[in-house]
Amino acid sequence: MLSTGLVGWQQVDGQEGTWHFKDGVLCTEGENGGWLATHRQYENFVLALEFRVPPGGNSGVFIRAPLQGDPAYTGMEIQILDDRAEQWSGLQAFQYMGSIYGVQAPSERVSKKAGEWQEMVIVARGSEVQVILNGRKIIDTVLTRYLHKLDEHPGLLRPRGHIGLQNHGSRVEFRHIRLRELPDALS
Repeated sequence: MLSTGLVGWQQVDGQEGTWHFKDGVLCTEGENGGWLATHRQYENFVLALEFRVPPGGNSGVFIRAPLQGDPAYTGMEIQILDDRAEQWSGLQAFQYMGSIYGVQAPSERVSKKAGEWQEMVIVARGSEVQVILNGRKIIDTVLTRYLHKLDEHPGLLRPRGHIGLQNHGSRVEFRHIRLRELPDALS
């Protein structure tokens, strides 16, 4: 998906120049970078990517997000974070690395140290979502279990939308982004 740089992506909000592509790595840094969204919308898919965050780094992968509003809530955010950094010591479990932000905590914490490349795979098929971090499945859920969170997360059951990468004020690098669409979910 990234073999030709930023082709296939559009920047939503934020200042120009906060996203760049060099030597096979997509990087965001600086404040107010908004987010990158795919041009197309996706429903059922497998997304695999590698990422690297610095100490205290914060980012995320948005799924099924519209271009308007905060995609962490109008769609969903899979958290990317150096959650072992002191500045994040007050987090709740559903804010840890790999969580469906504000909704589902990971079953275990398997993130590597800040500065190391990590691999994340996100599988979204109908209301089922899985997150595999560094080879370990840490989320395996059905979103309809969280109907009580729809007021705060109105995009939780959104059937399709853009896939996005978040700039949250810290440098974050992404590489080897691969996306495969899946057939419709089983009834």
